[in-house]
Amino acid sequence: MSSVASNDPAGQKDSDPYSAREQGLGYIFQPRFALYQALELPEDTAILIEKEDDLDFLESSGKKTLASLKHKAVGERLNDLSVDFWKSVNIWLTRYLANGRVESDYHFFLFTTSSVAPGSFLNFFLYGADVTQAQPSLWELTENTLATSASKSFTKIKDLLSKLTALEKEDFVSRITIIDNTPRIGDLPALIKTQKMRAIRPDHRDAVFERLEGWWSDLIIQMLCDPQSDPVYGRVVSEKLFAFSDEYKDDNLPITFEDAAPTAPVDASTDSRLFVAQLRELKLSPNRVRNAILDYYRAFEQRSAWARQRLVGSEEITRYEKRLTDEWERNKDILFDDTFATPIEDCSEEELIAAGKKLYTWAETEAQRLDHLKIRARVTEPYVLRGSFQILANKRPYPTVYWHPQLLDRLSKAAGETE
Repeated sequence: MSSVASNDPAGQKDSDPYSAREQGLGYIFQPRFALYQALELPEDTAILIEKEDDLDFLESSGKKTLASLKHKAVGERLNDLSVDFWKSVNIWLTRYLANGRVESDYHFFLFTTSSVAPGSFLNFFLYGADVTQAQPSLWELTENTLATSASKSFTKIKDLLSKLTALEKEDFVSRITIIDNTPRIGDLPALIKTQKMRAIRPDHRDAVFERLEGWWSDLIIQMLCDPQSDPVYGRVVSEKLFAFSDEYKDDNLPITFEDAAPTAPVDASTDSRLFVAQLRELKLSPNRVRNAILDYYRAFEQRSAWARQRLVGSEEITRYEKRLTDEWERNKDILFDDTFATPIEDCSEEELIAAGKKLYTWAETEAQRLDHLKIRARVTEPYVLRGSFQILANKRPYPTVYWHPQLLDRLSKAAGETE
C-alpha cells in the first residue's frame, strides 16, 4: 500500500501521536493517482490495484510495470537508506525471482512526492539519469550501499539479492525507475482537469471530475473486494469521461438521481403532500403512489443539483413548466370533453375518478413520447418529466396541474370553510 510520513503537509509533526490522518491520505492518494495514470497511459493499458504492488500496469505488448506509491510530507527527501525505496525493492526482487528473472517482462517504478536527496546514489534511478556515471556500476553501488546498513530490516533484501548472478543483478537494477516530485493528492484534480478535460467547458470541469472520480472510486472498491476481478483498461476510463462530458452539452443535462430514494421510508398512505393526496383521491394502488413519490423526489433533487451547478436557470425551468402545463391543459380539455356527456357537477364520483385516472395515465406514460416536453432534447430519463408533473401538482394553495375534475372546486370549498 502507498505510504505516507507521520508528518503533516506543512512538515510539522502531528500533535496527536495516534492520528491516522496521514495514513488515510495515502490510501486516498492511491486510487486518485491511478485515475491520473489511466488518463495518461495508452488506452490499451490494463490497470490493477493492490495485486503485485500498489498499482500494476500491463501493456498490450506484455510488458508489466509494478508501481509503488509514496505520498510524503512536504520537503521530505529520499536518501540512500530510505525505507520507502528498500521496501519497494524487497517487493520487486520477490516478483523478479518468481517470474523468470532476465526472461521476465517486469519493470519497476517508484512514484514519490518527495525528492531524491542531492548526492544520493538513488539519483541514478531517476528517469533519464546517465547510469554510465555510476561507479563501479549501478548494481554494485546498490549492493554496496545496502551493505553499509546492519539493520535487520534489510536482511531479507540482502538474501534475495544473493540469489542473483552478477548479470541478473545488473538486469534487475536496470528495470527500476524513480519518479520523484510526483504531484501531491491535492494537485491531481487540477492536473486532470487542465490536461485531460480541455474539450470540456471550464465551468463544467469540476462537475465532470466529481462524476468521474465517484465512478472510479466505486470501481476501485469493487476491485479490492474481489481479488479475482478483471483489470480496468484506459479506454474504459476515456469512454466514461466522454459519457460524462457529453451530459454537459447544450442539448443535454447530467442524470444523477435515477436510483435515488429519500432517507425516510416512503409511506403512500400517510404522506400529506398535495400531489400524494391527489393520487389517493383517484384510488390508485399504493405501489403506483409510491412510484409517484419517488419521481417527485428524484426530479426535485435533480433540478436542485442542476441549479447548484448553474446548468439550468430559473427562466428555463419556468419555460419548461409552462410547456408541461399547456400540454396538460390541452389534454385535460380534450379528455373531459370526450368523457362527460353531462355537466361535471352531475357526474357520479366513479365517473370523475375514471376520468382523472385517464388524465394521470396520460401524464405518466404518453407524455414521455412528446419531444417538446423534454427539458432538453437529449434528456430522456422518465423521472424528470413525471416528477415535474408531480411538482406542479403539489403547488399550493392551488396546484398548477390536477387529475380529479373537481379538485379545484373542492380545495376552494375547503379553504372557504376553514376561513
